[in-house]
Amino acid sequence: MHDDRRGPLAVPQLDDDDMAALLAALAGGSSRVEHCQLKNRAVWIKRYQRLGARIGQRLQWLASRLTGVTILRPAPLLDPQGMLDREVRQINSFSAAGFKTPQILYRGTTALVLSHLGLPVSKQMGALRDKDADGHDALLVRCAAELGRLHAAGLCHGRPHPRDFIIDDGEFCFLDFEEEPAAVMPLAMAQARDVWLLFLQIASRALKPETPDRAFVAWKLAAPAETAVALSQIMPFFARLLPLARFLLRIQNGQDLVRFVAATDYLTSATQSQS
Repeated sequence: MHDDRRGPLAVPQLDDDDMAALLAALAGGSSRVEHCQLKNRAVWIKRYQRLGARIGQRLQWLASRLTGVTILRPAPLLDPQGMLDREVRQINSFSAAGFKTPQILYRGTTALVLSHLGLPVSKQMGALRDKDADGHDALLVRCAAELGRLHAAGLCHGRPHPRDFIIDDGEFCFLDFEEEPAAVMPLAMAQARDVWLLFLQIASRALKPETPDRAFVAWKLAAPAETAVALSQIMPFFARLLPLARFLLRIQNGQDLVRFVAATDYLTSATQSQS
């Protein structure tokens, strides 16, 4: 049951005892995201009242203005109510298109209570890393394939990452809709940004050398042609930053730099060879 109206929303699946426990957790907790165990189910409380200075987003916006590079634009800076509304809107859009998302169990003015769907793909990968390379990398390929299906439906995740995906009994689920790049750039470009962000994980975490190719083919099999074109258009910008990134890697072996180089190297080559 979803509702885009402002104000509290409760659903009948929670009995009086569960509602009392939930309201106590809402009133007494302070974590941005909090796990809450009720009598017969687990839920997640997501709060929006403490957003910090968001300096990174402001610098990203400034960089996009100075360089004129659309792909760098951050999602609009919103107040807590606006961020909550955006997440509800995205959940509803994904659900309406047939994709599984958390169910909204309770909606307040600065918090949502969401159903628990299962173990994130990132944790499933962690359990497989040292004992099943094929299974580990199959999860990365599945993430790419499902992102392609999402793009084919005219949607964009905004921050795709194995920690924001769940596979439960074979069913793929999407989480965390805090970004909305399609609000500040063309949809095809926002979807291309999705691909680059996901490949920051795929290209750096794959255990087998053929996995990035398999993942790219799986994404492209379903993805719109215009998104593939947009991806080939944005990669030259990132590729121009590779020499600087490699130089910085010689000074400090940071994981963000490793992911940037791996993803940009791979996608630059992949888009050139398939253009």
